[in-house]
Amino acid sequence: MRIIVFLIILSLCANICLAQQKTYTNLPEEIQKLKELVNMQQKKIIELENKLNQQSAKTQPATATNIKVDEFEKRFSNLNLLKDLELNLGITGVMQATYNANSDSLSPKEDVMDASYSIDLTFLKKFEDYAEAFVHLEQGNGAGVEPHLKVFSNVNRDADDDNNVRATEVWYEHNFSPFGPPLTVMAGKLDATIIIDNNIYANDENTQFLARIFRNSPVIEFPDNSFGLRLFYNLKDKVEFTTLALNGNIDWQDTFDGMFFAAQINFKPNIFLHQGNYRLYGWYNGQPHTSWLDPTKNKESGYGFGLSFDQQVTDFLGLFCRYGWQNPKVYLNSNPDFSLKQSYSLGLQIKGSLWKRQDDILGLAFGQIFPSSDYKKMAGLSLNAKAENHLECYYSFKVNEHLCLTFDLQVIDNPYGLDAIGGDATIVVSGIRTHIDF
Repeated sequence: MRIIVFLIILSLCANICLAQQKTYTNLPEEIQKLKELVNMQQKKIIELENKLNQQSAKTQPATATNIKVDEFEKRFSNLNLLKDLELNLGITGVMQATYNANSDSLSPKEDVMDASYSIDLTFLKKFEDYAEAFVHLEQGNGAGVEPHLKVFSNVNRDADDDNNVRATEVWYEHNFSPFGPPLTVMAGKLDATIIIDNNIYANDENTQFLARIFRNSPVIEFPDNSFGLRLFYNLKDKVEFTTLALNGNIDWQDTFDGMFFAAQINFKPNIFLHQGNYRLYGWYNGQPHTSWLDPTKNKESGYGFGLSFDQQVTDFLGLFCRYGWQNPKVYLNSNPDFSLKQSYSLGLQIKGSLWKRQDDILGLAFGQIFPSSDYKKMAGLSLNAKAENHLECYYSFKVNEHLCLTFDLQVIDNPYGLDAIGGDATIVVSGIRTHIDF
């Protein structure tokens, strides 16, 4: 920089010396030209300094602060992955007492009290408006009172006697509707019980009914969570089509042997100025079945159909009902004790806004389960095989934003079709459920 300035000044001095050798008649003009030349040179100097400063800033060595900022940006640039990530932690504890328990291992009319708990941790990652990924981790302990009851359908769907932390659901769902047809594809480890035969008022054991008959139809042979594919087509939010293919082997061996297939259509009309869901479904289970009346036929298949309706009637009242039927002539080889033919249930849910408890819920349901007639024929006249009747009533009291206490009462009439060795014709189960949600 100094060398450049020195050369410019030297050039100016030379011009002045040459001007002195000339005559003084043109001196004013020479002075004016000299001023213009100086101004022009000053502008060039300023422009040159600006360029040199910019070049110096680019080639300047990185400071420690700059290095730390760059490293931070590189290391935490993946924090964008946490955008639109939803985490939910749910803890559920159930304490139940039974009167007149009828398990074969108990003395007649014995009373039992037991507890269980479950922990659910879910991660839901949304990718703008076209896809999402989901992981459900689960752990629990205690079978509750269920081992002490001999029934067609038991009383605590939340009982999870498995201390191991396991991934019960892991799936990816892609929505093509933003750029194509209203089609959604889901693939991964799926839970069929929340895809088929779902219901707004009776499909969640953590906050709704505890009895298994009111969580899903007991005559659907749902496989355990396994690898599967679901296709979902939404026709203008008026009609929904769902198809499901699931591996029937929970050990993931022979993936395409003994598959479980199901299809469901859901009509969504507005009745009483409120949304309703009217689902019709059919299913097929390719796992080996055996004929009750001909045991040599041990590679049969199971199949069935059903419906699941729910309708909001008013701002505080909702109604639901279910019906299911399955092939009564066979039984699943992994469950040779009994088989069922059909089942139905119906019930209601009332919000606490009626008594100024906006977030409280009152639920009431009744259902019946009918065993297979071939199951009864196989044993001759030694079986009663009566219809098993279930009644459940619960009241969910919301303590605060994260805690709900539920008081639950269940009555089972004709348990196990009146064919249990011990117990009475009626079982009463009372309990309390604590659910914490973050």
